[in-house]
Amino acid sequence: MTPELLARHEIDRQLAACGWTVQDRKRMNIYAQPGVAVREFQLPSGAVDYALYADGKVNGTVEAKPEGHGSLSGVEVQSTKYVTALPPGIPAHRLPLPFHYEATGTVTQFTNLLDPAPRSRPVFAFHRPEELLRLVGLDRQLRSSLADMPPLADEKLWRVQAEAVTNLEKSLAQNRPRSLVQMATGSGKTFTAISAVYRLVKYGGARRVLFLVDRTNLGRQTFREFQQYTSPATGRAFTEEYNVQHLTKNALDPVCRVCITTIQRLYSMLRGEAEFDERNEEGSLYETGGPAKEVAAVAYNPKFPVEAFDFIVADECHRSIYNLWRQVLDYFDAFLVGLTATPTKQTIGFFANNLVMEYGHEQAVADGVNVGFDVYRIRTKITEEGATIEAEPGLFVPRRDRRTRKDRYEALDDDLTYNGTQLDRDVVNPDQIRLVVRTFRDRLFTEIFPGRKEVPKTLIFAKDDNHAEDITRVVREEFGRGGDFCQKITYRTTGKKPEDLLAEFRNSFNPRVAVSVDMIATGTDVKPLECLVFLRNVKSAGYFEQMKGRGARIASRDEIQSVGGEDAPAKTHFVIVDAVGVCEQDKTESKPLDRQPSVPLDKLLNNVAVGMAGPDLASTLAARLTRLDRQLTDAQRAELAGLAGGRAVPDLAAGLLTSLDPDAQAARAAEKYGLPPVSSRPRSSWTRCRTR
Repeated sequence: MTPELLARHEIDRQLAACGWTVQDRKRMNIYAQPGVAVREFQLPSGAVDYALYADGKVNGTVEAKPEGHGSLSGVEVQSTKYVTALPPGIPAHRLPLPFHYEATGTVTQFTNLLDPAPRSRPVFAFHRPEELLRLVGLDRQLRSSLADMPPLADEKLWRVQAEAVTNLEKSLAQNRPRSLVQMATGSGKTFTAISAVYRLVKYGGARRVLFLVDRTNLGRQTFREFQQYTSPATGRAFTEEYNVQHLTKNALDPVCRVCITTIQRLYSMLRGEAEFDERNEEGSLYETGGPAKEVAAVAYNPKFPVEAFDFIVADECHRSIYNLWRQVLDYFDAFLVGLTATPTKQTIGFFANNLVMEYGHEQAVADGVNVGFDVYRIRTKITEEGATIEAEPGLFVPRRDRRTRKDRYEALDDDLTYNGTQLDRDVVNPDQIRLVVRTFRDRLFTEIFPGRKEVPKTLIFAKDDNHAEDITRVVREEFGRGGDFCQKITYRTTGKKPEDLLAEFRNSFNPRVAVSVDMIATGTDVKPLECLVFLRNVKSAGYFEQMKGRGARIASRDEIQSVGGEDAPAKTHFVIVDAVGVCEQDKTESKPLDRQPSVPLDKLLNNVAVGMAGPDLASTLAARLTRLDRQLTDAQRAELAGLAGGRAVPDLAAGLLTSLDPDAQAARAAEKYGLPPVSSRPRSSWTRCRTR
């Protein structure tokens, strides 16, 4: 076959898969099916490769080109001449014909001339005839509604949330296909997304929204938040107005307006699998990176046409989503909205640098939305250098079965040398775990949390489930406490459900210490958490930031004391106990705000009084002010504001942090000296927010 015939053959197949009956001009029966594609249809301006009939009337055209054709955008000019007129007497839904495609058999693009500013967009496959009939019958197209959204008036949204929704709607009104929202952990990102989704469904003409989560327990958490959301317009719960489905089976409810699932299950559904094991959704994609080392290949599935969703919201989006799973996202003809607290350069690039909201941890700390952190480093020789087990006659070492944890004893034939990266994966050294835990115990109330008497809520990150089991046993022994004091919370936890243990960790006195791998690493809200212990390294910068974010959520004095922290004045900060050097490997520019932790506050203020200045001093003073604000009474805050000329403590901290922002400095200099404004440059938010 010639390239042209090969392309026509493949286009015929694709049209048929999408519900179109393909016919020759000489044997056409436009009433054979709801959708009929007629080859080589003669129009006054020439023969069009395919004329699309829907319910007996022409609705659009397809212009076919061979694979590898230089530019389909140039073919649009050829397509438009076909849509302006039809031979007399031929029925059409409207003129000019509203829809046209350009296709090569491997690439397809679509233009809807009913849009306010029509332009072509790539689509995975053709729309079904029923969809083109629906579109031509609408009073307003989706993009027309997005360009005319009512003003945002929701008192439940605070300043940053309202700005994020407004900026997102501006991006959608401009027909930008991808938008990225970055909001710091704990700043209300999910509530913001649900608020935006509600407006898109109620005012924007969205028929169905896909809400992707990182793993299944976050899906349950998100579903609860949809249930708790109350409409500012009607006072009713979201789920009372619209059907929301959290997928636990491979079946999409046809009447649901919002569908919550993981991308793993969505991929399974596109592949036509009847069942999908929920255990495959338990692990974070930050850990697994997906089930394969290759891109997840997707073929057209008639049960899930490309128009199934109008919007896709990807929560906690990361590199795996836009790498291994990219074709799953590209399958649907939908706007894509990414939500993240920690965007990478790759993520921002995928979203075409359309970062519609940038609110990082540094700003959140200044606003009192997050708390900052300190780092306490524990070093052991084995972690740094590894060790050697010398083979000796009569010396037997245990070899553990990874699945059953049963030990069998074998003699070493040769010396066994291992390095720090093999520790707790290939080689288990209980004494090394014990040394770290014992050091943590001995320094907890003197150096890490001086003056405290009860162990603050602590989360220990382990390498895998076996490692978590070993840590849990050692923590109980070293602290001399019972099993309820320290609990392993992983997806392999037996006895109580992991969700129940997590609820106890969040709301009850015990457990004081939780040991986990990835179940609590992203998205999970445990406000009283004050200490993170890293007994594992993390390669991904984004994942590392997500894990750190578990401690950044604010908690009131009452919330801390209600779970047994009676000796805690307030949650002013959290502490990272780094036992593996994870904070020292320059994954990000993440640094604590408090750069001079040993300098007392009164000395810092005295340094300012005598005229000293510098980045470290400004950052440290901002950190101390935000911590101080967490401990003040309302009367004390009012007194300080009076002394500061009406500026509240968070405003003072924010001003100090702004002084460290090079972009803000450049803008101020340009304004002061009448220079042209500095052009904005694409960047990842963490290049600006140095605290995380």
